[in-house]
Amino acid sequence: MSRLKVGLIAFFALVIGVVVALNIAPLSANNKTQYVSLYPQARALSDFQLVDQNNQSFTSAELIGHWSLVFVGYTYCPDICPTTLAELKNVYPELQKISTDFPIQVVLLSVDPKRDTPERLNDYINFFHSDFIAVSGEHSQLFPLVRAMGMMYSMSESTDNPNYLVDHSSSIVVVNPKAQVIGRFKPEFVVGKLPISEGQKILADMPVIMSQ
Repeated sequence: MSRLKVGLIAFFALVIGVVVALNIAPLSANNKTQYVSLYPQARALSDFQLVDQNNQSFTSAELIGHWSLVFVGYTYCPDICPTTLAELKNVYPELQKISTDFPIQVVLLSVDPKRDTPERLNDYINFFHSDFIAVSGEHSQLFPLVRAMGMMYSMSESTDNPNYLVDHSSSIVVVNPKAQVIGRFKPEFVVGKLPISEGQKILADMPVIMSQ
């Protein structure tokens, strides 16, 4: 076989190899997550029964077939909750543009069922975006669900006080289309700043997460 033929075969083999590599694992400077804390294994969620802002049942079935960003909070939260939802609102149009078979959804999981009625949740969540979902339910449903997501909440004072506060985690949980928790975006804790999960960091990592 002539050197020319050998050279041509090697060249075409190289071209085919590059094409295959690009299609199987596209070259990208952003092919790894930078900010999300991924769990070693996906965590399945046990059955739960909540109610959304439209007074409709919300179960794990509503998480299947979607990528979900879930935030634990409540509508009377004075700072972290509205700021976090504002961050999500700002990046939501870009999140919607991510190429995927499973659309992304934002879910506020209210841990203050005494005050956060469906009507209250509806008014609150629509202030940020009409696509966002807000849900709540009895503490017997909320406690195990929040724990399964790797989060926490507690009543910091008696609920007899109409202005009581609720302590809660400030991370944003990532749930895959199989209704499994795979990780969370944890805010940085800096003295003098609210611990907020930044929207741009979520936007940077979600295309990578959703492609895997």
